[in-house]
Amino acid sequence: MKSARLLTFLLACTIAAGLGGCFKPPRGMPDQNVIGFDGKSALAPDCDSLSRPSVLTDAGWSRPSMQWGCATYSNLAAQIANPKDLVAPEKLGPADAAVAASAVHRYKNGHVIPLDTATSRDSK
Repeated sequence: MKSARLLTFLLACTIAAGLGGCFKPPRGMPDQNVIGFDGKSALAPDCDSLSRPSVLTDAGWSRPSMQWGCATYSNLAAQIANPKDLVAPEKLGPADAAVAASAVHRYKNGHVIPLDTATSRDSK
């Protein structure tokens, strides 16, 4: 009896896991095409154009409209250093074990080299 219940449960979990990847977003929802490109950098989307009226109510009152995907696509656009890498990424060079070992050794000993401010910036 217990084994039949266990098998039924495992079968239900397997089916649920298999169908979990089949979800498609509703029509009219924004996708990655809302990220712009001005020739040298990625541009975050205009969040007003992503606004959709809310279908949810709270005790009969409509909730404010939602800007679905605005934060996600704005963050993605901010992370893209070179938009051309999305279309034709550069090939990886061979790994350099000596450089990697040196970096780990410096990290362990507390001698981390600070970021080059000419080519990097902090997230603040």
